[in-house]
Amino acid sequence: MNKQIAAQLVDDGPLYVSEKKIYPREIKGRYQRFQRLALLVLLGLYYGVAWLNWDGRQAVLWDLPARKFYIFNLVFWPQDFIFLALLLIMAGLSLFFFTALAGRLWCGYACPQTVWTEAFLWIEQKLEGDRNQRMKLDSSPWNGNKILRKFGKHSLWLILALWTGFTFVGYFTPIKELADRFLPFSWSGWETFWVLFYSFATWGNAGFMREQVCKYMCPYARFQSAMFDRNTLIIAYDSLRGETRGSRRKGSLPSVLERARGLLPLSKLNDHGFVPFEVSDTKPAPEELGDCIDCTLCVQVCPTGIDIRNGLQYECIACGACIDACNSIMDKLEYPHGLIRYTTQHQLEAKASHVLRPRIIVYGVLLLGLFAVFAVGIARRSPLIVDVMRDKQLYHLNDEGNIENAYTLRVINKDNHTHTYKVSIDSHADIGIEHFAGNISLQPEEVQTLPITLVAKPGKVKGVAEVKFILEQTDGDAKVTEESRFIAPLENDEHDDADDEKN
Repeated sequence: MNKQIAAQLVDDGPLYVSEKKIYPREIKGRYQRFQRLALLVLLGLYYGVAWLNWDGRQAVLWDLPARKFYIFNLVFWPQDFIFLALLLIMAGLSLFFFTALAGRLWCGYACPQTVWTEAFLWIEQKLEGDRNQRMKLDSSPWNGNKILRKFGKHSLWLILALWTGFTFVGYFTPIKELADRFLPFSWSGWETFWVLFYSFATWGNAGFMREQVCKYMCPYARFQSAMFDRNTLIIAYDSLRGETRGSRRKGSLPSVLERARGLLPLSKLNDHGFVPFEVSDTKPAPEELGDCIDCTLCVQVCPTGIDIRNGLQYECIACGACIDACNSIMDKLEYPHGLIRYTTQHQLEAKASHVLRPRIIVYGVLLLGLFAVFAVGIARRSPLIVDVMRDKQLYHLNDEGNIENAYTLRVINKDNHTHTYKVSIDSHADIGIEHFAGNISLQPEEVQTLPITLVAKPGKVKGVAEVKFILEQTDGDAKVTEESRFIAPLENDEHDDADDEKN
């Protein structure tokens, strides 16, 4: 029998419900102090490193037109792309490692979205007041006080956002040069575009979208659960200790831990160790109350607006604000800390928890191995780059009847000092270099194009012969060997003119 739904029961409400603005309450505690320290360090590095000088140039600069990346005394060229690939792989693997070990540490303390959101929120708190004052201000009609506070807040936001965009472009264009060209405003179109684009993105993401970036735009929140297991450190609410919720005065009821019993049996716990709070008209007896007094302070301080008492959710960025808030209430009630804490699912279920487990060991070994390879590669990286390009013409017979092959050597001195290099060849065939002194000198970071002609006597080489170009540093131990080919006629024919033979 088919059931029909009455027309009046069909939900004809809006298909989209606007996000409710979140007003995080300021809280003091260990985790918030650590977050503020991380914010100051990371912002200091971002805004400060761009102004550092190193050996007469900007210390950190990604010079895209010149295809050179400067990182203090290191200069990376396109031929060093392998090191960039290793850095990206190590960054991804580090994210996997720390997520499997201790949850979303990146999101809570190091993510640019979190860092700049905290900076913007600090400005908002200084100009508009605490949580209640901000809520009251937003709900009040427009007046002089509201206009002044909103204008001041957005003005500081825009200044910080513009400075952020300017600094971002300063890592690709020398920042001092960019600053010198600001007053006459001689920036290029692309420089102007990227400064404004990154400024607008910072202002919008950190000022308005905030938690929505984490909830709807960031892909990390979607696949983080694949790296979690029941031994991963997460922020969790101890429902066995906290339920049943109820208000009480200080000293009116000992802590559950002091009463040495759990109010809920383990059989009621689901896979996540969460027992939902059941609303009842009957007021529980004092001895039935857990340590949670239902103050909702953990919700008020959450930057994403979730209730951690409902279990771990993908919106949680592991900032630890709820831990600090709950611990402050426990101090007032003279209860022990840890009702909300960093723990594991196994610990919540009174099971043994293991930090060293297969995935942690595998991630750690791979990360250490890649770091070792990267460090050794950087230490043994040759300061010399040699590219050998063979001429398109197969071979040429000169006036003396000798066989000639033309080559172009592109030599790059990656070092910060001038060096002299000896050029030679190595081949099993009787091949020599024609009309070449044998030594070249290159200035720091100089790129020199060197035409070289190899010659062989008729009959000494037939067909294709392997040849090696060797460049050795005369005032050091740098040495590069590049392989190429020498092409000669298959049959010796002195009357054959090979000038017309092409690839």
